[in-house]
Amino acid sequence: MVELYEIPMFSGLVEEHLKKLKNDIHVKHFSKDSIVFYEGDESEYLYILMEGDVKVYKTSPKGTQIQINRFSAPSLIAEHACFEQESFPATCEFVTDGAVGLLHIDKLYNYLNQAAFSLELIKSLTSKVMLLSSLVHQETILSSEAKVADLMVKKPSIFNRLKNNEIASILNLTPETFSRILTKFKKEGIISVDNHKVTVLNKDALYVIVDTNTMKDCTNCIAHFKEQIGYKS
Repeated sequence: MVELYEIPMFSGLVEEHLKKLKNDIHVKHFSKDSIVFYEGDESEYLYILMEGDVKVYKTSPKGTQIQINRFSAPSLIAEHACFEQESFPATCEFVTDGAVGLLHIDKLYNYLNQAAFSLELIKSLTSKVMLLSSLVHQETILSSEAKVADLMVKKPSIFNRLKNNEIASILNLTPETFSRILTKFKKEGIISVDNHKVTVLNKDALYVIVDTNTMKDCTNCIAHFKEQIGYKS
């Protein structure tokens, strides 16, 4: 579990304030798949992810999970709801074992008088706005193929760290659709898959898919044509 001084928001606090803060924060431990809070719940606490990974998602009227993002410790969770005294806009669930620090809103206001603390809070809120903007773009603009290509460009390592169904969940795709796209990418020579390890072979093709928001039947049409007529170099 991370120490308080490792959390950006608290890194500028002097030792005296860190000791006081440690006494003000209640640490709650969670097992994998445990719910931290549900969409619509009320809270008087700032939630600080101190250990593990969580996913934050909304639930559609049909019961489908629409994943907003994943966070790894150290990180703040739903700080806007805390400050606005509003209900949580999404559900938070642990995908690993972990721990959350709870800081009561009354205690939190006492720390806002410190410049370093306030600055880190502003940075955290700003980053969440950027994440939401990215999600809106992904869900309303990008095709399924473009979503996968975009993630491969930005976070290629995630394809070798997480299971296919987990990545599909992050992209809000069905596992079947995600698997079908990987097969298509492999067939077109964009990636290779060996022992479940994904390697990008043609990054330019991924950029084209993202930029055009579509995928041609063949991304390397010259090579495909040569193969079709049996041409060997």
